[in-house]
Amino acid sequence: MGVIPRRRFAAVAVALAGVLVASSACGGSDESQQADGPITLTVDVFGQLGYEKLYQEYMAANPNVKIVERGTGSNLDEYSPKLTQWLAAGKGAGDVVAIEEGLLVEYKANPQNFVNLLDHGAADLKGNFLEWKWNQALTADGKQLIGLGTDVGGMAMCYRKDLFAKAGLPTDRESVSKLWPTWSDYVATGEKFKAANTGASFLDAATNTFNTIVLQTAGNGPGYHYYDMQNNLVVDSNPAVKEAYDITMDIVDSGLSGKFGAWSEEWVSAFKQAKFATIACPAWMTGVIEGNAGPDAKGKWDIASVPGNGGNWGGSFLAVPKQSKHQQEAVKLAKFLTSPQGHIGAFQAKGPLPSSPQALADPAITGSKNAYFSDAPVGQIFAKGAKTLKPVYMGPKNQAVRTEVENAVRTVELGQRTAEQGWQDAVTNAKKAAAK
Repeated sequence: MGVIPRRRFAAVAVALAGVLVASSACGGSDESQQADGPITLTVDVFGQLGYEKLYQEYMAANPNVKIVERGTGSNLDEYSPKLTQWLAAGKGAGDVVAIEEGLLVEYKANPQNFVNLLDHGAADLKGNFLEWKWNQALTADGKQLIGLGTDVGGMAMCYRKDLFAKAGLPTDRESVSKLWPTWSDYVATGEKFKAANTGASFLDAATNTFNTIVLQTAGNGPGYHYYDMQNNLVVDSNPAVKEAYDITMDIVDSGLSGKFGAWSEEWVSAFKQAKFATIACPAWMTGVIEGNAGPDAKGKWDIASVPGNGGNWGGSFLAVPKQSKHQQEAVKLAKFLTSPQGHIGAFQAKGPLPSSPQALADPAITGSKNAYFSDAPVGQIFAKGAKTLKPVYMGPKNQAVRTEVENAVRTVELGQRTAEQGWQDAVTNAKKAAAK
């Protein structure tokens, strides 16, 4: 999912409780364990991956296995340090763990912490994933596969039809999409919305919009944003980053943001209270919106095209830590959850867009509509360009750097710094984060 997720950003604000201890706290072989009877597999996740029904299917077919999920709805900024701590300690991690794409490079630097999925027949599954998604999880020498891909981001713009109607703007998704072919057009539309005095802001938070734009400009440009392909920090020298920052500053200067801190309790409440009209919307965000806005908002939301040209925000992997006592069964479960049918099931449950070509071509995806979002044809909207998505390379300290850049955006949004000061803060603090 992630981002917010970052999918910290996935999206979402319930921290993993530090008192939880995984059922598979230490390393070891699972063959001897299975002889003792049913086993428990713990799955560590963040955000909304949509696995609940899939777990039930798996347990029905494998009565010797009980699955326990930890962290549903959790904040990536809370989840990631816990996972890093567990891996370093050699105990505490689940049997299967979700890894957000922005953190993958960091975890690949210590491949000894994970089961090599190539040793468990994963090579035969390569065709089940978009090529670039598969390659992301390979170590540099190509000898170890850290994880199996879950979703990709895919970009759109979610909006509240009732607030658009109140502002005198069109409400059908085709007409709304035509309002903003570019980000400048998005700002112009926002200014019209603001002038209507609906009592709501045009968008939720500048950071979410900035992240969408920087991933879009990077994907359509050099293919990287904060780090180049040689892992050099290029925040201040990559035009894609500064371009995204400047566009975001135009949005901030126009007073269009509700200034709701992304993934905060205030942000969640703003959904329920209809305090903003648009939000940058990768596929996985649809589940977050529905969960935050609640059943009363069903049919009030819809989905339009994102300004600019496509983009990809989010995407995760499932890995098996070596410390698992049940490695063989954990790998089997990870394969099931990331199978084409697993991708379809997750999409139908919570909206994460498959990274499986077979799933993307399946009528269950291409013909899918989302009743909550006014029967929007989500399969067509998100899957249409999924096979041609341009991935953005993320370096070793991507999350730490991203946090500092977005913190700088936030200070400008809150009026604490000028745009120029915010940019200098972003560059300076990103360098400090990368050096740690």
